[in-house]
Amino acid sequence: MKLKIAYQGVAGAYSNIAAKNLYPESVYVPCETFEEAMNKVQNAEVDFAVIPVENSTAGRVSDVHFLLPKTGLHIVGEYFLPVHHQLLALKGTKLEDIKVAMSHPQALAQSAEFLAKHGIFPEARIDTAKSCEFVLEYQDKSKAAIASELAGEIYGLDVVAKNIETMQNNTTRFLIMSREAVVPEFDGEDFITSFIFKARNIPAALYKALGGFATNGINLTKIESYLEQGTFVSAQFYVEVEAHPEQKGFKNAMEELKFFSDNVHVLGTYYAARER
Repeated sequence: MKLKIAYQGVAGAYSNIAAKNLYPESVYVPCETFEEAMNKVQNAEVDFAVIPVENSTAGRVSDVHFLLPKTGLHIVGEYFLPVHHQLLALKGTKLEDIKVAMSHPQALAQSAEFLAKHGIFPEARIDTAKSCEFVLEYQDKSKAAIASELAGEIYGLDVVAKNIETMQNNTTRFLIMSREAVVPEFDGEDFITSFIFKARNIPAALYKALGGFATNGINLTKIESYLEQGTFVSAQFYVEVEAHPEQKGFKNAMEELKFFSDNVHVLGTYYAARER
């Protein structure tokens, strides 16, 4: 029986490409939002969700970290996808015809230098590939989409300009979300453990909470803060460390973290991708 993989967007979206690369010959389920994709996993409608969390050029994908603890899902893997943006338009369109480029805000940010150089106005849409539908709907050569080459093929659009991303090493990182926590055995390979916690509202709480990782020789590869909804006082933190739960140093560090924190929630332990 084929796996079912949820992703945000429509056919030809970068999340769709990532899902196909990770799980060939599967059933791919498009969703309008990240929350819908995660909910389908939670409700056992699909097996996994492939969710973008950050880009090497444009940074963090908004809203995802708010959703991670709410869904109760577990991170079981990561995947790095090189992203090359194409400027797509109706057949016969020339670059000088285009006045507006539609795409997801991340893709627009990643292509900002090209758009500014050619005087093209960026117009935010919910998805890269979905923007191709609007190009067909408008039938206006002044409007283009920024999306993948696959999306251009699916919607029958011309590639007016290739690889318009500002940084040629433009890469998006995806997380694989599952209903079940699958912690691989500690076999000497490199692992990432992700967790969320809320620091206590006391002086130097963050320093004390994370100090145990330094004293136990564990590297923090990511720490991001965001405010809880409805408050400007207490911040939550999303953290990734290079460690496995079976390591003694990790256990010691987590004990110290819990002493100075509230609501520590481990999201998952998974193999570190070779692209790191």
